[in-house]
Amino acid sequence: MHLEVRKTELSNILLLRGLFLQEANTQIRYNACHERGWSDSYLIMINTIPIGYGSVKGQDLSDRDTIFEFYIIPSHRNLSAQLFQELILASNVKFIECQSNDILLPSLIFEFAININSTVILFSDHAVTHLAVPDIVFKKRINEDSLFEHKDEPEGSHVIISNGEVIATGGFLLHYNMPFSDIYMEVREDQRKKGIGSYLIQELKRESYVAGRVPAARCNIENQASKSCLIKAGFKVAGFMMSGIVKMIST
Repeated sequence: MHLEVRKTELSNILLLRGLFLQEANTQIRYNACHERGWSDSYLIMINTIPIGYGSVKGQDLSDRDTIFEFYIIPSHRNLSAQLFQELILASNVKFIECQSNDILLPSLIFEFAININSTVILFSDHAVTHLAVPDIVFKKRINEDSLFEHKDEPEGSHVIISNGEVIATGGFLLHYNMPFSDIYMEVREDQRKKGIGSYLIQELKRESYVAGRVPAARCNIENQASKSCLIKAGFKVAGFMMSGIVKMIST
């Protein structure tokens, strides 16, 4: 049996990556790295037959030091650890980063990495909510809307109006794998802890579905306010981003 891991063009892994996305059936946080040219692709073969792939990005955009995707077709998953080691050697990476709701990488990161940690919680939609906040209006943003200074998130495509002022904005990003979107929002500092954030997320979820996308979200693991806000609006914890330093491999 001849194992080979070969650097290749993105186009040569797309069919295998389609299988990965179908099986994962969740938002892939670093999906855009492929189409934006921020990753290197590796084809994994046995006896010249493609049976998987690996993807490598950088902790900085210009680097290629982190494995972030790894997929092997089911018939060869008994060789996953051996093939993953070959990918590490071929790519000469220093880090592994993955989602805890990934297919293969969560188990492999504990086998091949040290100092594993997480700073980001991933959320998926879970329930329809019927939140209401009096005397506010949710609508699409127009040029005449005067926005407050944003400190954490981009200025959104939708706004919450109270007494003629914009007190919150939000939207959803579409550069993730179909059919998922990524919801973001920010509430003006003096209007927080009033349920406005959760209401805004609820309405953005609805808009996302109207646009043909399944809403997802994430927040920093230490941001209890954002976590509570997302859960109140019907999200649930779907996983965590995990990263670790690759162990020394003896050849």
